[in-house]
Amino acid sequence: MIVSPAPGVVVDWTVLVCGAGLMGQGIAQTLAVAGHQVRLFEPERARAEAGLARVGTGLDRLVASGRLTVEEASAARQRVSVTPDLAAGVEGIDIVIEAIVEEEQAKSGLFRQLDVVAPVGAVLASNTSSLSIATLAAATRPARRGLVIGMHFFNPVPAMPLVEIIRGPDTSDATVDMVRALTESMAKTPVLSADRPGFIVNRALFPLLAEAMRELEEGVATATDIDTAARLGLGHPLGPLELADRIGLDVCLDILEVLAASLDEQRFRPPDVLRSLVAAGHLGRKTGEGFHRYPA
Repeated sequence: MIVSPAPGVVVDWTVLVCGAGLMGQGIAQTLAVAGHQVRLFEPERARAEAGLARVGTGLDRLVASGRLTVEEASAARQRVSVTPDLAAGVEGIDIVIEAIVEEEQAKSGLFRQLDVVAPVGAVLASNTSSLSIATLAAATRPARRGLVIGMHFFNPVPAMPLVEIIRGPDTSDATVDMVRALTESMAKTPVLSADRPGFIVNRALFPLLAEAMRELEEGVATATDIDTAARLGLGHPLGPLELADRIGLDVCLDILEVLAASLDEQRFRPPDVLRSLVAAGHLGRKTGEGFHRYPA
């Protein structure tokens, strides 16, 4: 059953985070710092344990920067556990936050499983950056669809203050209220978006990223000069190609393909240079090379 706290009342929810990659680890860490109990799910225990280790590293960074005390970091670390068993992971949870690969088939398959094993009143939230919440909800039974919602975090999760809450056609007011309260408990700002391709931020951002890639492709300027021009001329903290590298070029390609199929194909058409880099396995910061190179 959804419980939305009264103003000023702190609620400690139990959250299952599905996916222990970069986003899942960041979400788990941020939830734990906020005082929530977190289970981190990956079918392979080694991947789950690696995600837990990255949570520890992230907490250590917060201590080093003075944003957490040693005691606070230790308490947060104790709130995170890992599980390779989905059925065991959902026992007694209040909300699931899915943060797996940005592919409709994979996400829908997970939601189909969660609908069977999760508690009747548990909310199912997706960290999708572009996929339809209605499509994901359709993988669940009609009685569950009011509990399906989008909860889109930004990378790096511990540092970025925004969360897009995406309301599907069947999402209930109580679900929206609960997810808004959970977002605010993490000291993040929620914004509510309709269930439209790209939601608010990515619909505005990705034409810029794609055009910067086309400038590089056409020889207008080097990657370094394109990023420098954007930082100094537009006042952006990161250049568009640096930002694409941080997001992950495979993720950028997935998002552009979804947007191109759903909206204006030409405006969101993935540039050939992006396809070539992804095909070569150069995915940005996470592989050490993308539009720029990064030291190990």
